[in-house]
Amino acid sequence: MVENRIEILGAVAGIIYVVLEIRQNVWLWPVGIVTSAFYILVFYSSRFYADMSLQVYYLAVSCAGWYWWMKGAGHRAKGKGQSDKLRVTRIKMKMGIFLAAVFAALYFTMWLVLSKLTDSPVPEWDSFITSLSIVATWMLARKIYEHWFLWIAVNLSSALVFLSRELYPTMVLYIVYLIMSFAGLKAWKSSLTGS
Repeated sequence: MVENRIEILGAVAGIIYVVLEIRQNVWLWPVGIVTSAFYILVFYSSRFYADMSLQVYYLAVSCAGWYWWMKGAGHRAKGKGQSDKLRVTRIKMKMGIFLAAVFAALYFTMWLVLSKLTDSPVPEWDSFITSLSIVATWMLARKIYEHWFLWIAVNLSSALVFLSRELYPTMVLYIVYLIMSFAGLKAWKSSLTGS
């Protein structure tokens, strides 16, 4: 019963997180820290070890993203009357190839570890969701528009996996995330430089 309450609190915090993400509100990062803390517990008790580890990664990236969004490190919007803040950009081909290679390396490494060394019930899906989420979260922290496409894949896959594991509040959360990912894709498109 306590685990179910923690899962529900995590789901509510997660929805708030995505609303703030769509709005490009910097407060998404502290809410993300809270969400991750809840889901470390949920995924540990459900034996989703890669997803649990992902939450630890989210904690670290949330700190970096919070800093980058506050300080504008990287791609800055500058000009008369504009604030010096991180702006939404498109991914470059070289970065896309690099991130695809990172995804592949993470996926195969996690899949081997989870299938050989743990009792994970779905090592291939746990590895896929976790690896793609790592890449998408880094892209979000850098405000790269295409991160929304990765979230669409992650959220659809996650909803199906959590349904199969009877984690119903988390499944509902990922269906909401999926819908919100399409809203984020549209909202962020209008923020692209030159749009």
